[in-house]
Amino acid sequence: MKRQTILWVTLAGAAIAALLVQFGLHGNRNLAASLFDEAATKRWPWLGAAVGWIVFSLYWDAAAKKTAETKSAESRASRAIHVFLTNAALLLEIIPLRGAARFLPLSSPTMTAGLAIETAGLFLAILARRHLGRYWSGEITIKVDHRLIRSGPYRTLRHPIYAGLLTMYAGTALVTGTWLALAGFAMALIAYARKIRLEERNLRVAFGAEYEAYRRETWG
Repeated sequence: MKRQTILWVTLAGAAIAALLVQFGLHGNRNLAASLFDEAATKRWPWLGAAVGWIVFSLYWDAAAKKTAETKSAESRASRAIHVFLTNAALLLEIIPLRGAARFLPLSSPTMTAGLAIETAGLFLAILARRHLGRYWSGEITIKVDHRLIRSGPYRTLRHPIYAGLLTMYAGTALVTGTWLALAGFAMALIAYARKIRLEERNLRVAFGAEYEAYRRETWG
C-alpha cells in the first residue's frame, strides 16, 4: 500500500475521532469518548497538527507527478519496511487514546509549541522538496541523468527532507503528549536512520568521490 493511502487512512481515523467526540450523538458519542481523549481532541493545536500532515500529503501527492525516470531503486520489501514504520509512527502519535499515560501534561501552551515545531518541519520539508525537484522519489532511487543538488537547504544539510519530517514527528509528539506518541517518534527515528544509511550507500555508489566531498561539506 502506498504511503499516501495509509496516511489518509490514519488521518481520516483521527478526523472521525474528533468529529465523533465533538458532534457525536448518544451511543456514538459515548463510544468515541471511551476510546479517545476528548480533552486533547477538542483543543485546536491537535486539529492543527492533523491539518499539517494533510497539507504534507497533498503537496507530496502533487509533486510526485513531476519526477524524472528511475534508473535504479530499492527493493519493494525495503520500501515496505519504511512505509510500515513511518505510518505506524504517525498512527501512534496523532491519535490520542483515552487513558494513555502522558510524558507531558495536557496544556495549550505545550501543544501550541508542538504545533509550531511541526509547522517549521513542514516548511523545511517542502522547501527541500522544491529544490530537489525532479530527482525526488519516495523510494531510494537513482534517476536517469541524476545529479547532486546543492541549492537551498542542501547547501548545509544532506537530508533536509528527512530532517523536516522528523521535526514534524517531534512536534506532533509534543502536541499529543503521550508515551505512545513518544514511542511513535522513536519509531520514526529508526525508520529514517535506516533510510539515510541505505540512501548514502546508494549515493556513494552512484557519485563516488563527488558524494564523499559533499558529505564532508555538509551536516548529516
